[in-house]
Formats: sequence, structure tokens, C-alpha cells
Amino acid sequence: MKKLVAFLLLATLAAPSFSQYPSKAIRVVVPFPAGSATDTVGRILAQSVSAAIGQPVIVDPKAGADGAIAGAEVAKAAPDGYTLLLATNSPMSAVPALKKSPPYDPVADFTPITDVGRYTLFLYVNADLPVKSFQELIAYAKANPGKLNYATGNTTGIVSFAQMNSLAGIEMVHVPYKGEPQGITDLVGGRVQVMWATPTTGLAHVKDGKLRALVTQLTKRSALLPEVPTIHEAGMPQFTITSWAALFGPAKLPREIVDRLNREFVAAMGRAEVQAQMDKQAFLLSPSTPKLLGAFVRDQLEAYRTILRAAGVQPE
Repeated sequence: MKKLVAFLLLATLAAPSFSQYPSKAIRVVVPFPAGSATDTVGRILAQSVSAAIGQPVIVDPKAGADGAIAGAEVAKAAPDGYTLLLATNSPMSAVPALKKSPPYDPVADFTPITDVGRYTLFLYVNADLPVKSFQELIAYAKANPGKLNYATGNTTGIVSFAQMNSLAGIEMVHVPYKGEPQGITDLVGGRVQVMWATPTTGLAHVKDGKLRALVTQLTKRSALLPEVPTIHEAGMPQFTITSWAALFGPAKLPREIVDRLNREFVAAMGRAEVQAQMDKQAFLLSPSTPKLLGAFVRDQLEAYRTILRAAGVQPE
């Protein structure tokens, strides 16, 4: 009997205890620079969750390689719940679809925690470009093949232009940037003329007349710029790209930790003050279960591969 009690005691001591989680700061890695839309969304959520759990939630921007640097770091992290990834479709859909040898598997190397939401993207042009509508941009690009430069700050931009240019039958020159803020700076300066980007980086420049927004990727018009039509309204109903964000941990993250993180982040997304701040970013919250997020990631990866193949973009 004494041996059995001793065995049970040792087993209890050896088993991982999650009752004290989290007992220190949680780091949320974001794949784009400080000031980007993803960084802003992450900080809004981090502040709310931190207040609820009594531990710091630190947002750590790791820009570069279209989000693959951040993704690879978290994929290799210890599955203890203290290193998370606020990922987007760039590292989780586009990188695996665009690269022959991606640095991680978006399904096998991560643990889904919760969907977070959808970005509003606008197609911006420099105000000096002599176009005032989406159709005028397409006509101008057709009349001036290879003379327009388009900026991308992430792989969402790359895939968006791949599909748009293919559907419209236009040719523009690609100028890639590490993130949206850098691309928007050059768009305002006229070094590039066209860019898909979020309101976080572009809206202020529309308001002051330096940029013009032609269409949005949303399926309905944005309250931020209600006069701007959707790309479907503007004559391209075949356009299917959507831009999303979700929360992940490394593979083999314990279920108890996944459930706790899901509860805390979903609760944060339900708070009125968080929703109000997200509305200002034109970010549409869409919390989910881990299982639903896992299925969504698999579906999106296949969709991106299909879109890129149709656009003639080959993995490199």
C-alpha cells in the first residue's frame, strides 16, 4: 500500500501542472513591423488579455521574409504557452504556397488557438496618378504596360496583385517592401503608384489628399470610406482574396493551455472597448474554436495554391 501511495505521489509531482499558467509574461510574435495593422491589432488584444490574467502580454514584431521569420521562430519555440504567433494569411497561406521549401508546415508545426478577424484592404493610388476609379486604373495600366510600379508589404499584397493583374490582363512592375509602412511611404512619395494596404497605414493619407482609395477587398463597403466601392461592384466579381489574422502556438501545445488562451482571447474580443478600437482599424473580429481555425487554415492554404496556379505564379 505504501508503495502504491508513493508511486501515485511521484506521478502527481511528475505530471505537468497548468493551474498556475500563466505565471510570467506571454510573448506574442507578430510577422510585420511596429505600426503595421497586425502589430496594432496585437497590441489592442494584448492590453485587454494582460489586464484579465494579471501577467504582461508583450507584442514582439519580427518582420521579414513575408512573415516566415516570425513563423519559423514560433514553430521552434517550446510548447509552454509563453511564445505565441499572431499570424496572418501571409506566413500561414502565401509563404507555403509561394515557396518550394517553406521553413515550416502551417498545419503540422502549429497549434491553432483562435481565429481573430479580417482586415479591410483598400487599393490605394498616388493622388498624382490620373485615375479616379478602378476601371480607369485598369485602362491606364493597359495603355501603359510596365510603366506603373506596385508596392507590396506582405504576401497578401503579392497574391492580391497576382489575381487582380491576371483577371484584368495588365502588366505592372512589382516593388516589394518588408511591411506596409515602408511601402505606403514610397506610395505617398510617388516612387510607386499603386498598393493594396490597410486603413492603418493608408487612411490618413487619403484624408489629407495624398492618396486615393479606388476599391476595397471587403464584400461590403467600409464605414471608414463608404464612398469607395467593393472590387466586385467595380467590375471584378471573380476576385476572391481575403486577409485574415489568427492566434497560434507551437505544435504540441497542451490542451489545457490552448483552452485557457482561447477563453482569454475570445473574452477580450467580446469586450466593448476592444471592439471599439478594432472598429477604428476597420478590423472585423471573428473569434472561433481551435478546431474551426485548424480547418480554416487548411482550406485557405489550398485556396491560395489554386489562385497562384491560376495566375501563373510558380513556387520559388
